Amino acid sequence: MARPPRPSWLYSLVAVLSWPVLRAVYRLRWTGREHVPDGGCVLAANHWSNFDPWPLGVPLFPRRFLRFMAKKELFWLPLGWIVRAGGGFPVDRGMRDQQAIDTAVALCREGHAVVMFPEGTRRAKGLRKRHEARWHSGAARIALEAGVPLVPAGIVGTDRLKRFGPLRVAYGPPIEVGDLEGLDRTEAANVATERLREAIASLEAAAGGDSP
Repeated sequence: MARPPRPSWLYSLVAVLSWPVLRAVYRLRWTGREHVPDGGCVLAANHWSNFDPWPLGVPLFPRRFLRFMAKKELFWLPLGWIVRAGGGFPVDRGMRDQQAIDTAVALCREGHAVVMFPEGTRRAKGLRKRHEARWHSGAARIALEAGVPLVPAGIVGTDRLKRFGPLRVAYGPPIEVGDLEGLDRTEAANVATERLREAIASLEAAAGGDSP
């Protein structure tokens, strides 16, 4: 198996600087890291905060360089260069962005780990937040189309960063999709998404169970 794509210089710098902060200040702990494969995959997690990729990615560094969709409004110079170096690629959240889906599928086939938040947006309300969190089938569709594992993860603590609450991450085994081959694409994605929702809920509950 070919080595997974290496992190960019900016991604590596942020990860190295973040490690002591996450471990000492936020007491980051994780389980199930072995479930994240070395090859292409979709890593899908619950979504509390814009900082969710931070604790999700650091435990996997330097083995994995996580890629994630970022709203297209962030891709102006020079910020766009920084977002891309940090693993981001653009998506238009106001419509079904086929280009972003195609990019994610291509990245997975190239061996990247693509992060998706199936809830679509953050659960906790913030300033100028226009979209309510509801589940989408994009993560499952990308994994099924690319032919890569769909790996669930549960994140706990990113909704209380200002209180320096402990951060917990639990990675789970890939979602079983082998029995979905006979279904049409939409039905298969919907079934996989429901399995993913249940797995993420279980992982989130398990990760929160060891928080003080």
